[in-house]
Amino acid sequence: MEAKDLCAVERRGRVHLITITGAGDHRLNPALLAALRSAVAASAGAGALVLAAEGKYFSNGFDQAWVRTAPPHLHATMDGGFRALVADLLALPVPTVAAVTGHAAAAGCALALAHDAVVMRGSRGFLYMSEVDAGIKIVDFFAELIREKVPDAAARRDLVLRGDKMTAAEAKRRGIVDAAVDGGVGDVVAAAVAEAERLAARGWDGEVLAEIRKAAWPKVWGKVKDHGAGPAAARPRL
Repeated sequence: MEAKDLCAVERRGRVHLITITGAGDHRLNPALLAALRSAVAASAGAGALVLAAEGKYFSNGFDQAWVRTAPPHLHATMDGGFRALVADLLALPVPTVAAVTGHAAAAGCALALAHDAVVMRGSRGFLYMSEVDAGIKIVDFFAELIREKVPDAAARRDLVLRGDKMTAAEAKRRGIVDAAVDGGVGDVVAAAVAEAERLAARGWDGEVLAEIRKAAWPKVWGKVKDHGAGPAAARPRL
């Protein structure tokens, strides 16, 4: 399947909107991760980036079915691909917003948290770190991402050690997401694009923004930096 069949890219004003397409649960496998990385790389000249998804799921995490059928020597490509995507987002010289339009579980939850801001659908969907229920160890950079992006220790405990499924209202109350938006997928995407436009209007120097982001989340950056695409071209002031 080609990248264009996995995600769609459009411009809305100064915002580069990436949408994971289809009605499935958007499991992260090497093909989808490569498509997302290509779309993210193309956004370096925009004012801001928004990542959204169609259907019931934002992302239901790693593609375990792919793991069961792929040769063992290829298994590391999925972990490496996701590390690289997180590195790309941290090094991107534009603000980033996740439009969590549906359920975001495990790696899907981590993907949402890798953005500068998270806008979540209030009427449907939850954040869920499913590893404790599935009996799977949390990958090292997941743990650092959650430690640095979830400010409250009790919230981190409930997310990773109790496997709580957090609604948008609960996640906002606990400081994990920035906004809970009523309505459907389109309303969430519109709110995320509006937030991205607001950030783009600040006219920040892209290179400085990327370096501050890496300095703000140093342990995550330290775990993923060797997997990314390297320095992106800085965005000029708007």
